[in-house]
Amino acid sequence: NKEIDIRNSLKQICKKTWIYLEEHTALESVLFAVDLLESDPLFNAGTGSKLQNDGRIRMSAGLMDGDRQKFSAIVNIQNVEHPIEIASYILNEKHTMIAGDKATEFSRKNGFPQYNPLIEKRWEEFLKKEKGETGTVGAVILDANGKIAAGTSTGGIGGETPGRMSDSATVAGNYANAFAGVSATGIGEEIVNDGVAVKIVTRVTDGLSLKDAVIKTINEAKERKHRYGVICLSNKGEIEVDKTTDSIFYASHDGTSIKTF
Repeated sequence: NKEIDIRNSLKQICKKTWIYLEEHTALESVLFAVDLLESDPLFNAGTGSKLQNDGRIRMSAGLMDGDRQKFSAIVNIQNVEHPIEIASYILNEKHTMIAGDKATEFSRKNGFPQYNPLIEKRWEEFLKKEKGETGTVGAVILDANGKIAAGTSTGGIGGETPGRMSDSATVAGNYANAFAGVSATGIGEEIVNDGVAVKIVTRVTDGLSLKDAVIKTINEAKERKHRYGVICLSNKGEIEVDKTTDSIFYASHDGTSIKTF
């Protein structure tokens, strides 16, 4: 059962990341978690990414350091194992968003080896013209020093127009500051249209509780019949997850137990 496998994988990744977090920052731990998610072919990110309409895999990832309030992203990168690692690399560069062939070229110049993320199952889905809607992975983490980071990675929706850009590489899909962090997944265009991640974080920054900020945003999505979900974390350690579609799965760790949704 795929759903059981996904939940089990999320639990294991949550557990490993919590142990890692004990001696690392929020930003380092987000990278660690998303690396694990990108390595698991169950998910549509990194290894196991879906193919675009021309039979090519193009991946995107966004990373936000809430402490420095700095965002970086790579868009439609090809033939790398961990898109989030390239997003992390450019976080410290002057220009923090790179797209397409130039993103791939940049990764080669900076020592990221050639890697084929294609798995047989995705090739079969492409041949059958099977299209998904989601599959994005993400992580939001608060560390012992009260710093928040968020990271999101995706292989797209499968069968889309070549070069189509997802929300994952924008502040609508991935955002954090000193007050809260959010990673979103679902229909990318709808997440961008609603400015989801930055909207929730802004509402918390302006004084709304995390719970109320999430409820308000998800209710707006329901009114517009938009399909997505969010994982959210405040600087007080509050965890909120919500969604308007059943095809999204979460796991969270609050220091005492792991919960799946």
